[in-house]
Amino acid sequence: MRESRDGSSPSGRLTLRQREIIQLITEGHSSKEVATLLGVSVKTAETHRANIMKRLGCNSCAELVRYALRNQIIEA
Repeated sequence: MRESRDGSSPSGRLTLRQREIIQLITEGHSSKEVATLLGVSVKTAETHRANIMKRLGCNSCAELVRYALRNQIIEA
């Protein structure tokens, strides 16, 4: 797991909304479904996902799921 300059992990700096989006993604929801469930546009949901993946250093949704499980962001 990467650490920031202040020594905190990237997952420790995720907002509640970002954690909510990770949970929905790991449950298999599409960007359209995430958007509908959260009452935001599809573009906003996709932007959140892209920002989360960039922050955590993940290049795919599968890698994001693996990261979330290993770092206890979500439960199996």
